[in-house]
Amino acid sequence: MHVPQPTYGNHGSIYKHSGWGDIHSYTYYNPKNKGLDFEGLKKSVKEIPKGSVITLHACAHNPTGVDPTNDEWNVIADLCAERELFPFFDFAYQGFATGDCDADAYAIRLFYDRGFNMAIAVSFAKNMGLYGERTGCLHIVCDNKDIRDRI
Repeated sequence: MHVPQPTYGNHGSIYKHSGWGDIHSYTYYNPKNKGLDFEGLKKSVKEIPKGSVITLHACAHNPTGVDPTNDEWNVIADLCAERELFPFFDFAYQGFATGDCDADAYAIRLFYDRGFNMAIAVSFAKNMGLYGERTGCLHIVCDNKDIRDRI
């Protein structure tokens, strides 16, 4: 499992206790300019072993709030396709990044339209005001029998 650096504090323990094995990080945030380190991200993703799982924050990246532009998402999708990565989207803040639930779902639609097998973990705790309830769902998009059997 490959996660952005930094990422949501509970990702590591959730993945570890779920049997995902070793957790690796890829470059995401540049603290100097308080923005996305897009060049570092591209370089890191190109080094992820083919067939690996990559965690992507669909919008309102936690903890930075820094998101790729739509053009950058297109490049990220290209890199994930090139490396045959399995995207695992953290989608906890739909509607919080832009104020538009549809706009905040851009990355999800892009990867779906590009034919990716992927997982999307959706939380409703914040955007439906269900704080402390940990209400959500996990969507799996998969048309590959081998991947489906491993899930």
